[in-house]
Parts: sequence; structure tokens; C-alpha cells
Amino acid sequence: MDTDIPSTGKSDKPEASSPSALKRMTAQKQRDTHPELAIRSILHSRGYRYRVDCRPIKALRTRADLVFSGPKVAVFIDGCFWHDCPRHGTLPKANREWWKRMLQRNVHRDRKTDQHLTEVGWTVVRIWEHEDPEEAARRVAEAVDVRTGA
Repeated sequence: MDTDIPSTGKSDKPEASSPSALKRMTAQKQRDTHPELAIRSILHSRGYRYRVDCRPIKALRTRADLVFSGPKVAVFIDGCFWHDCPRHGTLPKANREWWKRMLQRNVHRDRKTDQHLTEVGWTVVRIWEHEDPEEAARRVAEAVDVRTGA
């Protein structure tokens, strides 16, 4: 574990600041979000086939939102809050320092995942949830087409 980013293990997890905050956080989908469904629909209608919510490689704990196994393209559709979007990322007022560490770890994990996949020959496409689905699908298709020579 990296020492420059403090642990966010369950033992130091604070209580929810309110019942409504707890309800919001537990209602968050981990897959099949609106951006994911929109991008998947566009790609599927254009003839692209992929696996959903799976590990690109077995040695990796992180799951990609879309995986194109043949051309080795992994797509991650990142939520602005959870992945600390530079345009829309925010920090909650309650438990601010804990959230700051948590989000820093998420970003650090994302960069390590990108690096690892790239080192073993994969193309990584990162999409923010706020991006236009048509433009995002175009970027994914382009990455797949480059890898397949289409």
C-alpha cells in the first residue's frame, strides 16, 4: 500500500452525517448508470460487442465498465464525485478530510490501473459521466477500430 495516501479502510470510516446522506450514498448504482446505458446503447446499435462490468485481466481487481477483449480496450465511465472530476468534483462538508483521502485514493487507483493495463498492451479509455454520450461512444469506437485495424 502506498504511504503517501492515507488508508481509508473500514475501521476509519465515519458514520453518515445524516439519514438523507446515508440514503443517497447507498442508492448509488455501481453499474448500469445512465451514462453507461447511453454509451452502451450507441455502441451496440453501431455493431460493437463488448463485455460489461468485468476485469480486463484476471490479475486486476478493478472492473472496467466495458471490455473489448479481442482488441484489448478497457472503458471506464467515471462518476464526477467518486473520481474527483476537475470540473464537477466536490467534497462533502461533513467528514471532509475522510472524503478527501477517499477520493485521492480513488484517483490514485485509477492512474495505477491505467498504467498497469497500458503496460500489458491494453488501450484505456476514460470517460466522465458528464460527457456527451455520442462523443464518448465515438472515442470508444475509434480506440477499438485503431486496435482492430478497421
